[in-house]
Amino acid sequence: QVKLEESGGGSVQTGGSLRLSCAASGDTSSLICMAWFRQAPGKEREGVAIIYNRGATILDPSVKGRFAISQNNATDTMWLQMNNLKPADTAMYYCAAYLTRSCYSVDWSNPSYWGQGTQVTVSS
Repeated sequence: QVKLEESGGGSVQTGGSLRLSCAASGDTSSLICMAWFRQAPGKEREGVAIIYNRGATILDPSVKGRFAISQNNATDTMWLQMNNLKPADTAMYYCAAYLTRSCYSVDWSNPSYWGQGTQVTVSS
């Protein structure tokens, strides 16, 4: 089992920055990749960024150039640095981890584990 715990959410104004953290604990040695998703009120959950074991990353086009995903395998921690935030970025942000290669699918579907989420609110 793996437990994921997010932190770092909050309220900022347009153009501000936040850094989300995801701490993984438990049997993390089998994880293949980790990702950030977000869900705005009334919308479906969507993938924001993903990072693979060897460091390769993919960012959704909506956040490319503004967000960056990184991880420290030694501490089992993943981050999402969010810059130049916009009201459209307002959502609950979730950390996800994968035991299977489903993270290589086009929509990064079926994570093995989810965190509880951290709220990000961007005001205009």
